[in-house]
Amino acid sequence: MTYNTTALALGASLMAVALGGCGGATPLTFDLAALPPTGRASAAARSFTVAEPVGIQPFEADRIIVREPGGALSFLGGGQWADRLPRLIQTRLIQSLENSGRLRSVSRPGDKVVSDFQLISEIRAFDIAAGSGEAVVDLSAKIIAEGTGKVVAARVFTARVPVPKVDAGTAAVGLDAALARVLGEMVAWVNSGR
Repeated sequence: MTYNTTALALGASLMAVALGGCGGATPLTFDLAALPPTGRASAAARSFTVAEPVGIQPFEADRIIVREPGGALSFLGGGQWADRLPRLIQTRLIQSLENSGRLRSVSRPGDKVVSDFQLISEIRAFDIAAGSGEAVVDLSAKIIAEGTGKVVAARVFTARVPVPKVDAGTAAVGLDAALARVLGEMVAWVNSGR
């Protein structure tokens, strides 16, 4: 399944203004895209709260990460995400679930909306694997019943997309494509009632 990366292409063309007094330019800012609306209108009776994903410290930033063959992580120069990565993934996951048209409501924990379930996740990988030349997205997710705290379902979602070179623009496009695959699987999983 392929997804339109028009939003990313637009984000890639945006150049941030130069830093005042520093003389250096801010890196290009890239966005990630939500899945497009599906046209379905059969909303279920279930509602979800989507927590911000957690992850190790490098994933808490707004920088694009490269993972070297030995496991070392470094930030890729020349590019950054439009927001902190966990908040950006949370936003695109919420939008993708809303765009599916299959849930009664989707909200953030701070929205104070009563929900049936909470979707929590962890960023296990969101980087360019320099050794294999791939954009890798690996998210683990759990559906928790509100009130009881019982884990209703748990799954790991992984996608790998080849990238022809390791630069900011190519990395951002590859990671956006890998995230689109993961979002597609996550949305189908949540909507399946598991």
